[in-house]
Amino acid sequence: MDFLLTMSRLQFAMTAFFHFIFVPLTLGLSILIAIMLTIYYKTGKEDYKILAKFWTKLFAVNFAIGVATGIVHEFEFGMNWSVYSRFVGDIFGAPLAFEGLMAFFLESTFVGILLFGWDRVPKKVHLLAAWLTAIGSNISAFWILVANGWMQHPAGSKLVEGLAGKKAVLTSFADIVLSPAADIKFMHTITAGFILSAAFVLGISAYHLLKGNNVKLFKKSAFIAIIFGLIASVAEMGIGHVHTVETAKFQPTKIAAAEALWETKKGPAIAIAAWADQNGQRNVIEIPSIPGSLSLMLYNNPNAEVKGLKDLQKEFEEVWGPGNYIPPVNIVFWAFHLMIYIGMFYVLLFLVGLLKFKKLENSKTFLKVALFTIPLAYIANWLGWAMAEVGRQPWIVYPFNYKDPTSVALKTAEGVSKITSAEILISYIVFLVIFSGLAFANFYLIGKYASKAPETH
Repeated sequence: MDFLLTMSRLQFAMTAFFHFIFVPLTLGLSILIAIMLTIYYKTGKEDYKILAKFWTKLFAVNFAIGVATGIVHEFEFGMNWSVYSRFVGDIFGAPLAFEGLMAFFLESTFVGILLFGWDRVPKKVHLLAAWLTAIGSNISAFWILVANGWMQHPAGSKLVEGLAGKKAVLTSFADIVLSPAADIKFMHTITAGFILSAAFVLGISAYHLLKGNNVKLFKKSAFIAIIFGLIASVAEMGIGHVHTVETAKFQPTKIAAAEALWETKKGPAIAIAAWADQNGQRNVIEIPSIPGSLSLMLYNNPNAEVKGLKDLQKEFEEVWGPGNYIPPVNIVFWAFHLMIYIGMFYVLLFLVGLLKFKKLENSKTFLKVALFTIPLAYIANWLGWAMAEVGRQPWIVYPFNYKDPTSVALKTAEGVSKITSAEILISYIVFLVIFSGLAFANFYLIGKYASKAPETH
């Protein structure tokens, strides 16, 4: 069972990892294309039409492969996590149905008009298609994150006993949709996608500016990316703070692990860096910042008490029985902190880009930094996902109230399907090979078309 559980988790993590290569770029790039088209149809300046067509081609490659990888997740729920699927089926049905009916069909329909409607449909129809594609992509993310937010904080539900064992049933759809765990998570995730998209557009624009290709055109796309990215990255600082504060209310173990806080303290400091000895329940390395800063961040009180992992472990054992309730501290800590450090880097990058914009084509160092740090935005998105999912372990559905043993909750080990080790190993290898090929194809095609001059006809 340990091998089966480990491989099932690795397989789902692997498919999520590959799928999340494509999703964040789709969220933001669709909006940037819609902005460029809006400027074109408003001003009649052909440069913005040329730019919109250029970025739409890259969007199309990313969108197509992203859909292919996303479908696999739905199959994995039934294949590898059948117990979990039965447990959450009554809850997940509604948001996933809305995602398909409201979002996926919307974006899938209008993306065709966006891609093939140039000079074939009225301008207003084409512009509407661009915005509906962007809106559909982001609505899709909303409903997916409503479902994921419920796993983090299962509001609006209760436990019942069914023929196949315990399961969660819906008591209030509004509580699920309006849960801070879902709504703030959605804002945090799409804003991260906006930052990645801005970094992507700026980086590729920087490549052409360094080469001296179509300087006038790519300086305009760089400007749009800088403004869009600066707004998104500054907003993400505030959204991320709110997300952390809300998470501390219903997932205290995640936040304690994110700060490698083992002992309960009054006025602890935010850790700049740390390395934990998980078995020894202590930090081998710890570099704190200002005393009281963690309490101030979480509770607006520099002297507030913050529970440590040791005390939380005892509290969970008293309610839920023997077990290890501490998530992998080093993974959660560094996922959280590196995500923040990269976010701060992008605030600085876009700010410097704005200050240097008048002579941007001559700012070789800045352009090289913008180009070669595109991968950092992808890494930050992966780190955020790792923080969210690894940080709630050992729970696949974190208890709504961890002090109440009747709360809706399910451990990860309890959700796995009873399949053979050979089946999970073979499927893991097959998916790894296929997804690696798709990722290679995606970046090859993006690199191929991104390095070419825009079509002017």
